[in-house]
Amino acid sequence: MKNLILSLTLITTCYSYSQEHFSGISTSKRGGLLNANNNPAELVNMNTKYEANLFNFSLGMANNKLTFSDLVSGDNLEDKIFEGDEAVNLRLDAQILGPSFAFKYKKWGFGITSLANVKANVINLDSKLGDAIQNGELSNIFSQTVISSNDNQRLNATTWGEIDLTIARNLIDLPKHKLNVGTNLRLLFPGAYANFSADNLNGTIVNNFGDISLVDATANINIAYAGVLANDYNDQGNYNEFFSQGINGFATDIAVNYRWKDENDANSYRLNTGLSIKNIGSMTFKSDNNLSKNYILNVDNLESLDLNQFENVESLSEIEAILNDPANAAYFQSTSSTADYTVKLPTVINAYADVRLTKKWFVTGSINQKVSDDSKSDFITTQNSYTLIPRFSAKWFEAYAPLASNEISGFTSGIGFRLSGFFIGSNSVFTALADSGKQADLYLGVRFGF
Repeated sequence: MKNLILSLTLITTCYSYSQEHFSGISTSKRGGLLNANNNPAELVNMNTKYEANLFNFSLGMANNKLTFSDLVSGDNLEDKIFEGDEAVNLRLDAQILGPSFAFKYKKWGFGITSLANVKANVINLDSKLGDAIQNGELSNIFSQTVISSNDNQRLNATTWGEIDLTIARNLIDLPKHKLNVGTNLRLLFPGAYANFSADNLNGTIVNNFGDISLVDATANINIAYAGVLANDYNDQGNYNEFFSQGINGFATDIAVNYRWKDENDANSYRLNTGLSIKNIGSMTFKSDNNLSKNYILNVDNLESLDLNQFENVESLSEIEAILNDPANAAYFQSTSSTADYTVKLPTVINAYADVRLTKKWFVTGSINQKVSDDSKSDFITTQNSYTLIPRFSAKWFEAYAPLASNEISGFTSGIGFRLSGFFIGSNSVFTALADSGKQADLYLGVRFGF
């Protein structure tokens, strides 16, 4: 059980990267496929007729416990992550944009984009539960820890690939005003999935000189896995499965974009705004080793469930075997089981406004607000974020400094640069270097227009 609880924590520590991908560059005045990934209606605003994306990636980690200095030092992470009473939340999020192409034709914009996604999360993990399991065996005394949680505590990881087809259309194009609409039609390729959750967990963890047991406990348990994440979840190579199961899902983004144009500069504007609803859809895992199973945990106060038996497991399939062991049959009652199961994407509302202050100075405000309850076991998670981005923007060079407030990691500040088609940036480098930041990320890419 200790390996299970710490696995995603250590994975995110090893990657050490943020949640809002390509913040700053995705609202750049330059326009292109990255803007369309943020708001598909922007595709018709490309400054060139064609654009080719070579390779872009964004990697990020956000948490509510560990600072960047904690991650760098690597000292006592297992203790620090479970300090205090606040539940543990960690988010690892990676997105890779592969070869992609877009073009404009009259009032239309068309694009095709290849993507790969990785998400790994620790969600609402009770700190007392984690501390009791992690550190209980090191104790030489008898102790009891009461757990009472109304949350759905989850350890979750998902990988999948996408082929996105973007279509944008200009509806109104006047000397001062321009209105576009667009959509991303997203073909989803499930890769691998793992979920272990305990909803409404109540009970007492008893530590008897390192022998740890659970008594007087109830909970709703879900265990689900597909693909290589049914195996060793500590192996980072298992998070590289993206297109292994073929097309087994569909999602869409719908968007609108309004631009108050500059009559004296066709490549600029006074105001550029957008509104999009993203991630409307789901995908179904259908690999040979699929399993999604629900249990009711019930341990009365005259019995005890031995938690030491979970200590050395390295896969969810091993945990599932322990739950089904006849010795544990009295504690875990299976209520449902399925091989093929569907996972929902987190629907998000994205809104932004980019205002020109002077000829080359702009400021952008943006909001990412989830509209679904992603604490449920069949949801991929995301987080809310609010960002303010001052920027200097010329034709071949751009510099910007994102300032953000994120649901998990709090305040972050970073910087980014664009030189022609190359860009690099971080949403959190300044707060990370100040040792107070609880987020670390990096993104970069190369694309060109012609």
